[in-house]
Amino acid sequence: MKRSGFFLIIFLCALLQTKAQHSSPKFSNLSRNISIRIVNQPLGEVLNRISHAGSFVFSYSGNAIKKDSVVSVAVQNKTVRHVLDELFKGNVEYKESSNYIILKSISGRLDLKTENIASQKNFYEIEGYVLDQKTGQGVKDASVYEKQLLKSTLTDNNGYFKLRFKGNHESVVLTVSKDNFRDTTIRFLSSITIRPEGFESKAGENGVLSIVERYGISRFLLSSRQRIQSLNIPGFLANSPFQASFLPGLSSHGMLSSQVVNKGSLNVLGGYTAGVDGVELAGLFNINKQDVKKVQAAGLFNLVGGSVEGVQSAGLVNMVLDSLDGVQLAGLINSVNRKSEGVQAAGLINRVGKDFKGGQFAGLINIGQQKLDGVQAAGLLNFSGKSLKGVQAAGLGNVTGKTMDGVQVAGLFNVAKKMHGTQVGLINIADTSSGYSIGLLNLVRKGYHKISISANEAINTNLSIKTGNAKLYTILSAGANIADSAKAYTAGLGLGHDFLFNNRLSLASELASQLVYLGDLENVGSWNKLQLQLQWKVIKGLTIFAGPSYSIYHQQKQSPTESGFKRTITPTNARQLFENTYGWLGYNLGITFM
Repeated sequence: MKRSGFFLIIFLCALLQTKAQHSSPKFSNLSRNISIRIVNQPLGEVLNRISHAGSFVFSYSGNAIKKDSVVSVAVQNKTVRHVLDELFKGNVEYKESSNYIILKSISGRLDLKTENIASQKNFYEIEGYVLDQKTGQGVKDASVYEKQLLKSTLTDNNGYFKLRFKGNHESVVLTVSKDNFRDTTIRFLSSITIRPEGFESKAGENGVLSIVERYGISRFLLSSRQRIQSLNIPGFLANSPFQASFLPGLSSHGMLSSQVVNKGSLNVLGGYTAGVDGVELAGLFNINKQDVKKVQAAGLFNLVGGSVEGVQSAGLVNMVLDSLDGVQLAGLINSVNRKSEGVQAAGLINRVGKDFKGGQFAGLINIGQQKLDGVQAAGLLNFSGKSLKGVQAAGLGNVTGKTMDGVQVAGLFNVAKKMHGTQVGLINIADTSSGYSIGLLNLVRKGYHKISISANEAINTNLSIKTGNAKLYTILSAGANIADSAKAYTAGLGLGHDFLFNNRLSLASELASQLVYLGDLENVGSWNKLQLQLQWKVIKGLTIFAGPSYSIYHQQKQSPTESGFKRTITPTNARQLFENTYGWLGYNLGITFM
């Protein structure tokens, strides 16, 4: 679909004149005093020494700063800004963001040349050119904007611009910004230019597109002019009570919509703002460069470059590129790149890139790429990359990459590296286990892998495979009367627990249920048996065992339909408990390998 398809609906955005609040950093690393003396050292090493002395971090690209160039610096109790001025001689611009000082090479300076200034009672207009101070040529795609009135434009191919303001304004402060140029700010009063001055805006990532603008969907929905504007003035942010838009670019804040954090935001089709601290609603989509707080809802998708605190709802996709503290609801996919605390519910997939605390509920797959403390419930698969403390329940399988201290319940398989909880599934897999695995096959790499050959009062040859650990192991068994004129065959499942006395002696308690075939598929017997067996390890890998058992056996009729089979497996000491049901004491003895 082409972008022009969105313009089938005619909409006129009201141009709201709202004053923006600007907040400067509470603490400046550039103003911190340091003392340092370095002679003939690489610039990269000098910057490391300065950052260590000031307890902050430099951020810069290799193309902007020549780290191998040899420099010297000697200062006593001077500001970091003074030291950088000494090093770079005005050829590098520095801005602050959190505990970072961002260094950016400055290749030029800008001049603002006014051609016409018109001032009337409720009207103020400025037009002119933005020029490269060095060459005198017009600068294309430079941002010209008024920070308080939230009006902006981009220069044309010749550097020309025009800005018009409604209302009475004693003064207008225009700032000109362009990637790789130093910002220029000039104050205008009526038709007189007062003086050029610096305007320190909120520090941010300088000369780099925000992460949301690098996504393919953003490149499709945002115009090149909007992307250039964001590239030119990434550090400027303002606050506003409300904005309305039809599409990105058709907004009450115009080209500055991406630099404004709003209390209320209404986007008929879609909107593009710096962030929201209130409520944002859209017919199709919301795109936010930074944080969203409280409520955000869209018909198709929400894309947030920062964090979300509150409720985020979308018909298709929610994507948060930082953290979530709240609730995400999506028809298809919820995705959080960093940590999350709260609830994700999606028709297909939930994903958290780092630690997650709360609940994930998905029609297909839940993904927590690091630690998970809470609940995952999915129709197909749950995945926790590191540890799980809580519950995983899935129709197909659950996977925990490292430690599992909770419960895994799956229709087919459960996987954990260090299993300290409970697994319930047909196949349970772990590297080590100190918990309970309940299933058809329990594979613990450093646990039980035992094969037993035994005999009892009814079947002279039995083969059993035992997997799990001493707390709980699963038994797969099959038996037959070998070298006996009267045949009988058995197959079944069981559970066991070992009481360990020392390295050689233990007591096994096992409960098994088997089917008994005596030649008639319509008359298969049911044999349930509880047995105790004392186990003695003769050598590593070889154990002998023996012990008593009690059996309960049910068979509908006791006459074989084929010759050569036993009539019944009940011994002579069996007692009838109910109709066609018998109980008796028996024995079990054999050897175990591994």
